[in-house]
Amino acid sequence: MTDLTPVDAAPLPEAGPLLRAADLRGLARLGIDALGGVTDVVEGMHAAIVRPSWPIGPAGPARTRGLTGWIYRTVRGTTRIVGTGLDTVLGGLDTLAAPDRHEGAPSPRREALLAALNGVWGDHLAATGNPLAIPMTLRVDGRVIDPAAGPAPGRGDGRRLLVMVHGLCMSDLQWRRHGHDHGAMLAESAGWTTLHLHYNSGLHVAANGHALDALLEDLLARWPVPVDALALIGHSMGGLLVRSACHAASVAGHRWPASLSAIVCLGTPHHGAPLERVGHVVDRALGASPYAAPLARLGRGRSAGITDLRHGLLRDEDHAGDDRFANAHDTRVPTPLPAGVPVYLVAATTGERVGSRRDRWVGDGLVPLASALGVHPDPAFALDVPRARKAVIVSADHWDLLDRPEVASRLRRWLGRAATRPGSAAAH
Repeated sequence: MTDLTPVDAAPLPEAGPLLRAADLRGLARLGIDALGGVTDVVEGMHAAIVRPSWPIGPAGPARTRGLTGWIYRTVRGTTRIVGTGLDTVLGGLDTLAAPDRHEGAPSPRREALLAALNGVWGDHLAATGNPLAIPMTLRVDGRVIDPAAGPAPGRGDGRRLLVMVHGLCMSDLQWRRHGHDHGAMLAESAGWTTLHLHYNSGLHVAANGHALDALLEDLLARWPVPVDALALIGHSMGGLLVRSACHAASVAGHRWPASLSAIVCLGTPHHGAPLERVGHVVDRALGASPYAAPLARLGRGRSAGITDLRHGLLRDEDHAGDDRFANAHDTRVPTPLPAGVPVYLVAATTGERVGSRRDRWVGDGLVPLASALGVHPDPAFALDVPRARKAVIVSADHWDLLDRPEVASRLRRWLGRAATRPGSAAAH
C-alpha cells in the first residue's frame, strides 16, 4: 500500500443540511453586531471630518453631538430593537423546528463555514453567547464521542490514543485532504485509535490550552481501557495549543502527560507568523491619522486567536497588558517543551530547496521555516529538538502538510510502532 490511497480515509456518513435553525439565529445576531460596528466606524469618520484636525496625530472624540449624534443614537437603538425581535422570532422557530433526520451528522460545508467564523470572530461569539460559537469536544467523523464508551467498533483497541488538533479557521473534518487523512492512515497502519479535537480557534491559545488540558484529563480518567500511549498531532495553531495544554497540565499537576509518548507539530508558528505582524502594522498606520483611525476598528475585530499568532503566544503570562493590539513586542515567557517526551517538527517551504530567501520571509506561505522548526536567536526561546526529529518539505505550502506523501512517510516512521510508555525505544 502506498502512503496515499483511498482506503486511508473512509467516506463520511451522509451529511445534514448546510444550515440549521440555530445557525440562522447566530448569523442574525452576528449581522446585527456587525451593523452596530459599522455605525460606530461611520460616526467616527463623521466626527473627524466635522472637527478638522491635523492629518497625523491623535484621534478626537469618536461620537458626534447635537442632531447628528441623536441620529446615530437612533440608528443604534433601532438596530438593537430589530436584533432583539429577530432573535426572539428565530429562537421560536428553533424551538418549533422538527428534528432533522440528519441531526448530529456533519456537513463539511457547514463545518467549514462555522470554523471560519469562529477563527475570525470566535472570541466575540463566545463572549456574546452566540450559538455559532464552537464548544471544545472530541469527535470521530464529525460526531462528538463519549469517552466512557471507549473506541467505536473497528477503531482499534483503545490502548494507543492519537488526538489530532486542527489549526486556525479549520475544523476536524479538514484533516481529510485529497482523499487522505493522517489520522486514518496511522489508525490503519499502526493501530492508533484516532480522535479529533474540535474547538473555537478564535479564543486565546492559552484559554484553549486550559480547556484541552482538562479535556485530556477527563478523557483518560473515563476511558474504559488502560491507555499505554498517547500521541498528539497539531497542525499550525494546533501545535501551539498542544504545547499550551502541556504547560497547563504541568502547572495543575494533572496525570494525562504521564501517558504522553509523542508530539508532532506540522507547520506550527512557534515564534509567530509575519501575516499577523503585518496586520498589526496596518492597525498602527491607520491609527496614526484621526481620519483613518475609525477604520482601524475594523481590523481590531479580528479574534484573540489570530493576534496570538503574531509571536506564538501560548500561556496566560504571555499577554502583557489588556490591549492585545497595542503591543508590537514579543512579550512571551519562555516555555520549554515537556521533558522526556519526543517532539517532532515538520516545516514546509514553497521554495524548491532549503536555504532560499523564501524560507525566512515566506516559508510555507504563512509560517517561516525558522518559526516552524523552533529556531530562535535567543536560546531561552529556541526549541530543543534534535535534527533527526525535524523535517522540511520543499515545494509545499501550509496545507500541503496535510496530505504530502513525505509527511505521511515520516508520520508512519515516527508513530508507526506504538510506544508502551513515554520515552520508550519505540517512541524514538
